[in-house]
Amino acid sequence: MWLIFAILSSIFAALTSILAKIGISGVPSNLATAIRICVVVLMSWVMVFVSNQHMALTEISKKSWLFLILSGLATGLSWLCYYRALQTGPASKVVPIDKLSVVLTLVLAFIFLHESLTWKSITGCILITAGTLFMVL
Repeated sequence: MWLIFAILSSIFAALTSILAKIGISGVPSNLATAIRICVVVLMSWVMVFVSNQHMALTEISKKSWLFLILSGLATGLSWLCYYRALQTGPASKVVPIDKLSVVLTLVLAFIFLHESLTWKSITGCILITAGTLFMVL
């Protein structure tokens, strides 16, 4: 099931970039990010209540709160930077550079989560990086 959700995530991420590039025209990038965040927050809380997961709020550990908050800050910074880049640059170049996060995630997962780096994943990282450079330069 994770594969289906991963593919859907990729499709929605692609739509996000195109819709954002069209929508950001004439709108300050920070304002556009704030509007996007409000929509995401509303949609997320609707899903929490629809799926009856709001009761789990009291069970979240302090460690989880800390890392979820840090993750939220990283997401916010990522979106602010992404929208600014998308506003001033071509989507066809901004998006591939943004997707270098795949390579960075694999490296950080190796360092901090002690996930294994296989020859297959290293080769994939090299190809993603080379493909990004090829698309951008």
